[in-house]
Amino acid sequence: MSDGVADLIETDAGKDARPGERRRGIDRVIMLLEALLKHRAPMRVGDIAKMIGAPRSTTYEIVNSLLEAEMLENVGTEGYVYFGRSMHLFGWAYSHHNAHYRRIIETLDRLAVETGETVQLCGLRGNKYVVLDCRDSPGPFRISSDVGVEVPIPWTASGRLLLGHMSEQELRDFIPPGDYTLPDGRVIAPAEFFADVATAHQQGYSETAALADRFTWCMAAPIRDGHGAINKTLCFVLPIDTPEPRRNQLLDLLRERARTLSLTDS
Repeated sequence: MSDGVADLIETDAGKDARPGERRRGIDRVIMLLEALLKHRAPMRVGDIAKMIGAPRSTTYEIVNSLLEAEMLENVGTEGYVYFGRSMHLFGWAYSHHNAHYRRIIETLDRLAVETGETVQLCGLRGNKYVVLDCRDSPGPFRISSDVGVEVPIPWTASGRLLLGHMSEQELRDFIPPGDYTLPDGRVIAPAEFFADVATAHQQGYSETAALADRFTWCMAAPIRDGHGAINKTLCFVLPIDTPEPRRNQLLDLLRERARTLSLTDS
């Protein structure tokens, strides 16, 4: 970590924050990185400042510190910045230190090769669904989702599994009302979604058809942590016209592989 980034954090940590007061230095570093992640492309510093609601001078100070630490890097000659090599090293360290995550990635690779289908690792980020990793189908009809893009939970098979621990009232409070509207304007009735969540929780898997994309059939199986909670799912994204016998075969395989990745049998 560069002296500049350390100074931002140390200065911030030394303040006695009153209840409810944000620790602005650290928060703005996080907000800046989140903005780049959501934008998914290099940005000018002035645009970042607008996106996070921070003064340009403060944003420039943060960006310069992150550039020094190689957490960001300049892109081109017109003032754009994006994630730098240090971010790659942080991700590399996480994936190599976490033996369970390595097993999951190896399973993604094997499933994609064995089946020729699109395979995903999925989870939640706040009250949205995200693809954490993906192996695209090598076939002519390719279905893929951008890793890290936040999607409304009701659009997904995985979301129905990931929220299985919640009561109906908790679901109502958790999901924004607008997230029940699909990209083509169709609306999922909340009661229908709540019933789907209960069914997925009971049967231990979830399938959806033609929701976020009218041409896809999605299936998800739970990966349980050491406490039995579901915070990740293993998924297939298939063409909508995949024959039922083939779907059943893939679902059985998906559930079996997800069980081998779970840290408990519950």
